[in-house]
Amino acid sequence: MRPSLHPRLVNGPFDDPGLYIAFIFEKHAILFDLGEIDSLSSRDILKISHVFVTHTHMDHFSGFDRLLRLFLGRNKTLSLYGPEGFIRNVAGKLAGYSWNLVNRYDNPFSLNITEIHPDRLICCRFSCRNRFLPEAPVVEKPFNAVLFEAPGWIISTVILDHGIPCLAFSIQEKFHVNIKKDSLEALGLEVGPWIMDFKQALFAGKDPSSIFQVIDAKRPQSQISYELGWLSREIASITSGQKITYITDAVFRTDNIEKMVDLAKGSDHLFIEAAFLETHRHIAEDKYHLTAWQAGTLAAMAEARQFTIFHYSPRYTGQEDLLTEEAIRAYNRIP
Repeated sequence: MRPSLHPRLVNGPFDDPGLYIAFIFEKHAILFDLGEIDSLSSRDILKISHVFVTHTHMDHFSGFDRLLRLFLGRNKTLSLYGPEGFIRNVAGKLAGYSWNLVNRYDNPFSLNITEIHPDRLICCRFSCRNRFLPEAPVVEKPFNAVLFEAPGWIISTVILDHGIPCLAFSIQEKFHVNIKKDSLEALGLEVGPWIMDFKQALFAGKDPSSIFQVIDAKRPQSQISYELGWLSREIASITSGQKITYITDAVFRTDNIEKMVDLAKGSDHLFIEAAFLETHRHIAEDKYHLTAWQAGTLAAMAEARQFTIFHYSPRYTGQEDLLTEEAIRAYNRIP
């Protein structure tokens, strides 16, 4: 199975946290955390549709200005999600600039901001045309762990304790659709934009007996009709979807542990912070961070197939291997 979600850490393990997840067949991306993002190309940044911020400490939110600057003047809407107080934080960032000319821009760039509370979501819009003043009305919605749902994937979150509310995120592909090229050839069909429409029809749960139109990109006037269910059986291999989880900045205490393990359960890839070695556990607890041993233990408890640690304390510069080795030992300790 060729994966459709391609995650990569934005920076090195000692630098600002952030996970860039590209949707390989859809030419767009999402971002978990928004620290320094200078390592990302402008092209990659402009693919981003949604940004999920764990909390607004500087190393998790300082990239907001670069993101804003690149999107400004474009006909785009960018959605950002963050913990309690997030709307106030974004408004404060925007209030730091003068916007007397942006209402004249041809392209109406806007920001949709969602703030996560234990029992509800608060949503607010900031528009270039309105000089980035918060627009009324502010909308409240019920919240039950699922933060965002697209036709093919779901974002879930939990609120962790970092001395302040801190979010952890998981993206779950509903299922994975792999196209069998030999079957395409047998039907005389070619790969084209219609395949994305076909996948979206499956993700949306369309009636298998409904008619699906295949349009050949080389002959756009030519359309071939198939029953959706029949075409799916002929050309598609449907398997379990990918799950990627991102956890950072949380103390190793019972309530947090239960939430982290539940969120990360069965992840194909868990990205989890490991700020300190276990010998410095007292420092980790004082700063509300995880040790490498705790990170590996959580990965094992969640039965993650693969895990990557990051967000190292600078005290371990030149000693990265110690953190990696400790996390792997903890992971392998639990059957």
